[in-house]
Amino acid sequence: MKTIIEWDEWVFLFLNGLGHESMDGIWLILTEKWTSIPLYIVLLVLIQLKFGWKRTGLFLVFAVLMITISDQTSNISKDYFQRLRPCDTELIDQMRFIAKRCGKFGFFSAHASSTFALAIFIGVLLKPHYRWILPVLISWSLVISYSRIYIGVHYPTDLIIGSLVGLLLGLFTYFAWKKSDEILFGSKKTFS
Repeated sequence: MKTIIEWDEWVFLFLNGLGHESMDGIWLILTEKWTSIPLYIVLLVLIQLKFGWKRTGLFLVFAVLMITISDQTSNISKDYFQRLRPCDTELIDQMRFIAKRCGKFGFFSAHASSTFALAIFIGVLLKPHYRWILPVLISWSLVISYSRIYIGVHYPTDLIIGSLVGLLLGLFTYFAWKKSDEILFGSKKTFS
C-alpha cells in the first residue's frame, strides 16, 4: 500500500508540475462543473433529434439518477476512506495549488465519476449515429479529470477509481435505459 501511495504522490507532483501560470486561467475554467453545460445542451439536442421527446425525457430521468448516484457514492467513499487531498498534506510546499479551495477528502473524484458516467451513457447511446462521439466524450472526460490534478485537488488514483466507477455506472445506466425504453415504448430498436 505504501508503494501505491508513493507512486500516486510522485505521479501527482509530476503532472501537477507541468502547469504554468499562463495556462492557469484555462484550467480553472475547465474544472468548473458549469463549463460543460454548453456541451451537454448540444448532446441533449442530438439525443432529441435521434430519439424524440419521450425517449429524451426518459434519458433525462436516467441521467439525473445516474449523476445523483455518482455524487452520493463519491461522498460515501470520501467519508469512509477519509483520504486527504494533496492540497491538505505536506505536499503543499512541493506543488502548484491554484484552486479556489481545497476541500477535505478526495477519494474518489466525483468530477471524474460523473463526467465518465455521462460520457459512456451518452457515447454508447449516440455511437450508432455518430461514430466519433464516444472518443470525443472520453477525451473530454480525461481533460476534466486532468484539470483536477492541475489545480491541485486530486491524486491520480482518485481520478482513476472515479473514472472506473463512472464507466461502470454509465454502462449500467445505458442498459437500464434501453430496457426501460423497450418496456415503456414497446421498442426493440437497436438504436442504430
